[in-house]
Amino acid sequence: MAEALDQLGPGDVLMMRLPVLARGTSLLTTKRYGLSDGAAAQGGARRLGGDRQRALEELTSAVCRTPLERDVESARQERRARLDEAERQLARAEREGAPRPPTEDGWAAPRGGRDGGRGRRRKRARRTVARMVDADVSTSAGAAEQLLEELVSATQQASPAEFPAVLNRYAGAMGLGRAVVHLIDLQQRLLLPLAEDETELPVDASLAGWAYRTDSLRVEEDGTGGLVVWLPLANGAERLGVLRLRMESLDGLRLWRSRALASLLGLVITSKRTYIDTFAQRTRTRPMQLSTEMVRAFLPPRSIGTGRVISTAVLEPAYELGGDAFDHSFTEDVLHATILDAMGHDLASGLATSVAMAGSRNARRTGADLASLVGAVDSVLSTWLPDQFCTGIFTQLHMPTGVLRWSNCGHPSPLLIRRHRLLEKELERPSEPPLGLPASLAAGPRQIHEAALEPGDRILLYTDGVVESRNEGGEQFGLDRFTDYIIRSTAAGQNATEVLRLLIHAILDHRRDELSDDATILMIEWRPPGR
Repeated sequence: MAEALDQLGPGDVLMMRLPVLARGTSLLTTKRYGLSDGAAAQGGARRLGGDRQRALEELTSAVCRTPLERDVESARQERRARLDEAERQLARAEREGAPRPPTEDGWAAPRGGRDGGRGRRRKRARRTVARMVDADVSTSAGAAEQLLEELVSATQQASPAEFPAVLNRYAGAMGLGRAVVHLIDLQQRLLLPLAEDETELPVDASLAGWAYRTDSLRVEEDGTGGLVVWLPLANGAERLGVLRLRMESLDGLRLWRSRALASLLGLVITSKRTYIDTFAQRTRTRPMQLSTEMVRAFLPPRSIGTGRVISTAVLEPAYELGGDAFDHSFTEDVLHATILDAMGHDLASGLATSVAMAGSRNARRTGADLASLVGAVDSVLSTWLPDQFCTGIFTQLHMPTGVLRWSNCGHPSPLLIRRHRLLEKELERPSEPPLGLPASLAAGPRQIHEAALEPGDRILLYTDGVVESRNEGGEQFGLDRFTDYIIRSTAAGQNATEVLRLLIHAILDHRRDELSDDATILMIEWRPPGR
């Protein structure tokens, strides 16, 4: 089941029945955090001293195992302790001449043998206590699962104002202390609290930001003898923010529950934000233009992924978009990814991009092949918006084999990065007219190109605003700087989503946060398991 969950996209997870999801949350979290949790706990331990230092070192050892292994080990340790205590009580009772304890069937063990039957009685009593301990451990695990189920039901019924209190109530019932959710802002610079009485945190200069950037856990002292635990909130490949838990102590079982809670919250937030504007309000730092609001209503999550591939995108300016947009989704074993750049920088250009995305999705969802899909977008733009056109690239990646197919409609060629090197001309093909031109001006059917990827390859789609951005001295950001930044960040061990976050911030810093044109980047990373 764990391997199957690894292959699910974000939409697939949300289609699961929630009671089943609550019971399967440990599987959702096992693959996501893995050994990075050990490094995170180790980093927190270095900040402590004395007994807490040793305690967190023991915790680090526990974190390096999977949640299921930690849960089983915790239960075993508890079971051994109770059995040892029962053995001591039995021996003491025999020394003091107490009545013989009952066996599983309720009858006292017969006397006999050299030890008067004490050995047989001890074994039977030990089995009886073992059964009682096992039942107790099972009940404890069942109670935790029941609380997760109740949390899902309670959050479905809660209003936005009630959500933080509901979360706190169930986190406390699971022994996890106070819980606070911080959501990432649109530009991925700040972690903004869902509760109004909390403070915002910078992504690049806080422990919460460290957990977000590395997709890993972080533990620190809270200054009052307790601990603060930061966990990333995500839905599949999409990073949503962080969860803060404040508790007196932390062991393997509490850590497992913390991770299960964080994973479950990622799914809850993703489902609720589609109809609760409070989540959108909490992720914005200033008003948004109408044209941008329209385009963003069509945009998918920033990142989607399975066990074979990840597609992630960024676009700026976040609040004053013109005609740039991206799209990505899955059908069966195929990843579809698109980037668009409409003429102009106003409401009309945003409308052209939105119509192009709608035409593409409509064709895709009716089973159209790539050539027919591009033709449908051409047709819808020329029919309904004859004065508008846009450039774009439409791609399809067959995830099991790595075969990439694409159509380039007047757009900058896609780039291929392989083994930390840019193969600049690898995907370059003769250019074709933009989308939306009348049929009389079209050169003929759209050309569909094909290439075979290698494991670890990264495909870059971008708009011209990325490389043509100029600083105050007139210097362009440029293609070389663009690709070099990605190669260096990848070589430094940054994940795909973090690479693009850092890159778009570098572009903004180059222009002092004032772009003259939209800048959009979409990156696909093919990473088939076992290859």
